[in-house]
Amino acid sequence: MSSKLTILLLSLLTTSSAMANDSVKSAQCSCHSMPKRFAAITNQPITSIAKQPNNHEEMVKIPAGTFQMGGDSIQAKNDEFPKHEVTISSFWMDRTEVTNGNFQQFIKMTHYLTTAEIKPDWELLKKQLPPNTPKPDEKKLVAASLVFTPPNHPVSLNNPTQWWSWMPNANWRHPRGPQSTITHLTTHPVVHVSWEDANAYCRWAGKRLSTEAEWEWAARGGLQNKIYPWGDEPIDQGKAKANTWQGSFPYKNLVRDKYYYTSPVKSFASNGYGLYDMAGNVWEWVADWYSVNYYSEISKIKSIDPKGPAVSHDPEEPAMPKKVLRGGSFLCNESYCSGYRVAARMKTSPDTSMEHVGFRCAI
Repeated sequence: MSSKLTILLLSLLTTSSAMANDSVKSAQCSCHSMPKRFAAITNQPITSIAKQPNNHEEMVKIPAGTFQMGGDSIQAKNDEFPKHEVTISSFWMDRTEVTNGNFQQFIKMTHYLTTAEIKPDWELLKKQLPPNTPKPDEKKLVAASLVFTPPNHPVSLNNPTQWWSWMPNANWRHPRGPQSTITHLTTHPVVHVSWEDANAYCRWAGKRLSTEAEWEWAARGGLQNKIYPWGDEPIDQGKAKANTWQGSFPYKNLVRDKYYYTSPVKSFASNGYGLYDMAGNVWEWVADWYSVNYYSEISKIKSIDPKGPAVSHDPEEPAMPKKVLRGGSFLCNESYCSGYRVAARMKTSPDTSMEHVGFRCAI
């Protein structure tokens, strides 16, 4: 059975609509797997980017500690288990997600081109797809990214092509498409960045992406075995706690949190360590490869500062290496995706870029 990533590619890019429709019908959609941007390109080498001296401005020192890593509620997915003990050394983490303003400085100083700004390479792309997948129309193999385009009526949650569009010239500068800008979004998190882009920025800043274990330890903010960064109170009870989707996904957002798309960083209360948006706003890349059996394997040994699996393995798409994302986004909803749980995991290829994917750095 095809996974959601391949389904979305076939649906959005293939020249055979009949094949795309058949594939969509056979798919099992889950927010557990992120739609892929389908770039499959090699960007400029990070070593060619002049690095900045690292500093701890707008960072938080996360204390060392030991915790139980993994799912804490009935919403937890299979790959969030078993819960296992992990010890983390002290490290520094960005107080907020990297903003458009931050990223703009990086681009200005390096002239870096993001994944979404480069035309996909079909010869590289097809290696990640089922054999004999037809080449898309050349007109669709353009610099582009996936943009959220909600329907105005209820739809089946088994077909993500009903709310994602492959949009030419959508990128970090134009998050809603070529006519949009970030002029008034400098304090919002940068989006449409691939893992490769996030890694390049971190290297330039003299930092790195956090490991998945570091990210979860930091997101918990000193709380033990709680579902969210703020504790166990459900997302829709009490005051707005994060930028998420309220209402009926994907067609009706009640906007109780005041934001339909991204929100400025620090719009909601920080967690116990002083970190903002560890739930909602945008999904955040971490350093680790994704492997479906990793938690089972690491639970058998004493785990101190784990770096994740050596290689990626996703049985749904064994030919496609994937990285992990954490934290959920403004599109997460209880009915479809509870990604704002501290233990929630997402997976997708390193060249994926979308309107709700960003990152933060660590040292």
